[in-house]
Amino acid sequence: MKLKLTFLLMAIACFAQPVFAQNYMADFKALVAKNDTAAAFKLLQGWQKAGTNDPDFYIASYNYYAKKGLTEVLSLQKEQPEGQSLQLKDSTGKVAGYLGGGQPSYNLTYLNKGFKYIDAGIAKFPARLDMRFGKTYLLGRIENYKSFTEEIIKAVNYGQTIGFKWIWSEGKPLEDPEDFMLSNIQTYVVQLFNAGDQNMDYIRDISLAILKYKPDNVVSLSDLSISYLAKKDYAHALEALLKAEKLASHDYIVLNNIAYCYQLQGNKPDALKYYQLVKQYGDDEAKAQADKKIAELNKP
Repeated sequence: MKLKLTFLLMAIACFAQPVFAQNYMADFKALVAKNDTAAAFKLLQGWQKAGTNDPDFYIASYNYYAKKGLTEVLSLQKEQPEGQSLQLKDSTGKVAGYLGGGQPSYNLTYLNKGFKYIDAGIAKFPARLDMRFGKTYLLGRIENYKSFTEEIIKAVNYGQTIGFKWIWSEGKPLEDPEDFMLSNIQTYVVQLFNAGDQNMDYIRDISLAILKYKPDNVVSLSDLSISYLAKKDYAHALEALLKAEKLASHDYIVLNNIAYCYQLQGNKPDALKYYQLVKQYGDDEAKAQADKKIAELNKP
């Protein structure tokens, strides 16, 4: 099960809260929707005086400062960016460019205040995975991948102590919490991968943290191998991949990576062997790519 995190105003309620506490969050959401930051701040002050045993107080405070600290800067681009954009035309009606592809711009003073609140919330309610992932999401937005990785590893390490029995919104236990955590962490690993090879050490560290408790996790073994491949450490990459193959012998992604690793090592016979296995177990796209690799390897 995978959930796309909504950054501002995550739909969260506390454990069995009294009615007045629930109204705080409802009122806060309404004020933010109206962009009435002054009133929202005043509400947070009153909420804090009423007591801070409500998880929602930390969520709301975090979101307040995150909203103040993070904005999007639009840029003019020749190619249409992902997401929403405004098409610009010249006097002849020809497309001249696109305004969109918002880039994050942030005020670290505000963001650090937000992080202070969410850290306090996590300390009080450490099993609330929504708080942890809410912080991770923002760290990814501002491309602080060092802290981003550290938060993920903290979640994995703490999760082990509670058997990965995570709590999400309304203080309710997650359905299949371990799979939920791992599948969402994988989206973060993909984010690191897409952000560039300079993040491969972070991918390695996350993979090793998971494998410490889940040594048979095929996805993490595959991620680990990719982090080694990027650094041309073929021996360690192959070690992880061959272990993954024992666990999932028909996983064509693993098989393809093994073939590629052998190819990079100059081991043509084993590369051909594994590309043939990709043709046997892969989807149409994987089979077509394997055919190309086989033809490439068979060239005189």
